[in-house]
Amino acid sequence: MVAAFERRWPFRLDSWRRSLPWHLPASVLFSLLHVGGMIALRKLVYAFAGHSYSFGPWWRGFGYEYLKDVRTYAGFIVAFCLYRLVLMRLQGEARLLAEPDEGPPLEPVERPERFLVRKLGKEFLIAAREIEWVQACGNYVNLHLRGRDYPLRATMAGIEGRLDPLRFVRVHRSYFVNLDYLQEIEPLETGDARLQLVDGTKIPCSRRYRGQLRERVGAAPAATA
Repeated sequence: MVAAFERRWPFRLDSWRRSLPWHLPASVLFSLLHVGGMIALRKLVYAFAGHSYSFGPWWRGFGYEYLKDVRTYAGFIVAFCLYRLVLMRLQGEARLLAEPDEGPPLEPVERPERFLVRKLGKEFLIAAREIEWVQACGNYVNLHLRGRDYPLRATMAGIEGRLDPLRFVRVHRSYFVNLDYLQEIEPLETGDARLQLVDGTKIPCSRRYRGQLRERVGAAPAATA
């Protein structure tokens, strides 16, 4: 639960002030769940032993427990941040090519042909056309290519305008697919579809975007009852 919450409101140097108001009540909920579970477990154990257990005045006991739990919650957040930092250094974090200080940019920054990736203190370029699919992940989108994920700090709406519309198509609220790597479209009874890429990766396609996908790949529209 804490991990999912931290992904939604991540702690970073440039955004911690916006995240902190969300994490404070989350830490209270974390402590309530912990204390409530602890009390329930103790009551159960005491009952089996033929005794009764009383937590005492809850406002006194909970205050003490919360001081301990908020440190535990903060420890989880720090661990997640360190894990993300190490992971990004190992796999590489993508960013848009910045405009030069002098002279015109080498390529349109609005729709770049390449992304700059920083990995283990080094920088290298990846071609936008080689990105196989894009997935939303909190405040980031992951650029997938050749079995690697490169997180780019952007939203799905923001990245959509930077991808080549002749090559990339949105298939889900959390996914874009490069049509050059699309191998198979498997219709599902729900009206959605399952997409298989050339490397075997399977990606969901919601019914909202399925018609658009069929048009883009040149297939005839599905018949309606």
